[in-house]
Amino acid sequence: MRSGSLVDDQGKLNNFAIEPQMYVSEGSGMGFTKRSEMLNGRLAMVGFIALLAMEALTGHGIIGFLTSL
Repeated sequence: MRSGSLVDDQGKLNNFAIEPQMYVSEGSGMGFTKRSEMLNGRLAMVGFIALLAMEALTGHGIIGFLTSL
C-alpha cells in the first residue's frame, strides 16, 4: 500500500497526492429500510420496558403519573 504523502519536485510535501477509494452504497438509506425498522422496534421495546418500570416503581400508570406532577 502506498503512503498518503509525497514530495513534489520542489521539495514540498503533498498530503493529497493519493485520493481515497470512493464507497458508494446500493440503497439510499432513507425511508422504510430494514435498518430503520429494526431501530424503531428496539426503541419501542425500550420505551415499553421503561413504562412498565415506572408503573412498578410509582404504582401509577402513565396518566396517573402525569396528573400527579
